[in-house]
Amino acid sequence: TDEDGVTHYTSTRPDGPGDVTVLKFPCYASDPNCGQLDWEHIPLNRRAFDEEIRAAADVFAVDDALIRAIIHAESAYQADALSPKGAQGLMQLMPATQRELQVADVFDPIDNIEGGTRYLAGLLDEFNRDVELATAAYNAGPSAVRKHGGVPPYAETREYVRRVKILYRRYRSAES
Repeated sequence: TDEDGVTHYTSTRPDGPGDVTVLKFPCYASDPNCGQLDWEHIPLNRRAFDEEIRAAADVFAVDDALIRAIIHAESAYQADALSPKGAQGLMQLMPATQRELQVADVFDPIDNIEGGTRYLAGLLDEFNRDVELATAAYNAGPSAVRKHGGVPPYAETREYVRRVKILYRRYRSAES
């Protein structure tokens, strides 16, 4: 917090003396070992990127509450998010998926939400609108879901599906 009372966030410690609070975010989207977040009570974010989410939901016929749940679980609405595995942006698109979807700027919220929602819509179509299977495929890839005939037995994917399911239910309830 500077002398004007403005709080600044950075990934590097500022030079010079000053009162600095270090915030650590140990949980990435599907870390099965992270029990620090209570997904049933964590605050929802219904305002961020509202127009972009609604537009993508309309174009690709995907429930906007599901898009919000994916964004919340993937990046906590941080447009510049980068996962330990290389996924990028709000909907945490992997570089190969970005190329396949022709996402021009993965860190641009409009491009990322459009690309991620188009990818999610394809998964929903492939898995007969089954949200659980599409969500598992979003995390582990559609080939893993096909190979295992359902949600793959990966702890990370099972945790991811659980978190998205909770957030999806909560975002849907919040819309009512």
